[in-house]
Amino acid sequence: MNYDSIISFLAVLIVILFLLFSVFLLSVKAEKKLSNQLLAAFLIITAIDISAFFYYQIIELPLDLEMLRNKISLFKNPLLFLYILSVIYSNFKLKWKHLIHLLPWLITILVLLPNFFLADEAAKIAFFSNYDNNSEVQFLSYFGDVLSFAYLCAEIYYILRYRKLLLENYTDKNAFKNYNWLKQLSILLFIGQVITLIKGYIRVNYNGNAIDIIRTVTLLFGVFFICWLFLKAVNSPKLFKGVDVDLKTSKEIKNTEIKKEINPKISLLKDFMVDKKPYLNPSLTIRDLASALKMNSRDLSVLINQNLNQHFFDFVNEYRIEDAKNILKNPSKKDFTVLEILYKVGFNSKSSFNTAFKKYTGKTPTQFRKTT
Repeated sequence: MNYDSIISFLAVLIVILFLLFSVFLLSVKAEKKLSNQLLAAFLIITAIDISAFFYYQIIELPLDLEMLRNKISLFKNPLLFLYILSVIYSNFKLKWKHLIHLLPWLITILVLLPNFFLADEAAKIAFFSNYDNNSEVQFLSYFGDVLSFAYLCAEIYYILRYRKLLLENYTDKNAFKNYNWLKQLSILLFIGQVITLIKGYIRVNYNGNAIDIIRTVTLLFGVFFICWLFLKAVNSPKLFKGVDVDLKTSKEIKNTEIKKEINPKISLLKDFMVDKKPYLNPSLTIRDLASALKMNSRDLSVLINQNLNQHFFDFVNEYRIEDAKNILKNPSKKDFTVLEILYKVGFNSKSSFNTAFKKYTGKTPTQFRKTT
């Protein structure tokens, strides 16, 4: 099997697809242009990195430029991390402090400066001919692996924190679409990182077909990844609403209230939920409820999440399910379909209603109706 031809073909295909999708992201109208710009930059940098599989057949770069092209991959992790933040936070903006993400690239250049960038042409050729055995390259390889792992951990932390913020502030399942997208993205990126680590290990310790096979697998994964991105863009053409960058989880908010002031507020909240039924609004947020109660949304978040030990999402759904149970038990409303009931009590999808109902009752709505 001619692996060289397969690898070159796949690499060219990926670069073309990545660049085309980047043009789409940069040209399409979107509310959050920064997110598209950061993702496009990530794809362009990745395309330049992948071009190493074939570009030498077209053009021979000066050695300094080739090394810079080689190390441009260090921008991938920062760009992806900033992209994730821009998706999570609706008012995310790039600031001067984000220049700190350039530090790994600058460290890399400084490490290579004495024995490569400041060396003569013969020394540079010798450096490349014995590339993997150079102490600088070995150090930077470990440095890059640690850095990738650190960024991955940071991304997972912010994605999980995002989920907690959604649970504590929203009841509409549509608000969780961004979280599901980022969760899937992080899983795929983790798989890609594992494949890359395996490729690096095989490149150093093996030769022949083993290297060609893992390179082919890496590129096939790249084709799958860009196709997945394209399908996501087609199925979800609009950017979803993020949360405010200053929004904190209930544990991050200091509860300075005296305990004796808590019980009256809990009673007020529960009475309001029963009397006014704000949960009938399918898009109810904690800010909406706090405004209706004339309370600070942070105080209400602490009240629900820390004193009632529930996420806002679960707290509201509990009232919806109780309302649905009363309708299902009512003989005069036996003609109501499950679809009619779920919309009536504040849900906006059958799947989320069935999931929540089974969580609180252990039965589906239909099973519950038959046993009452």
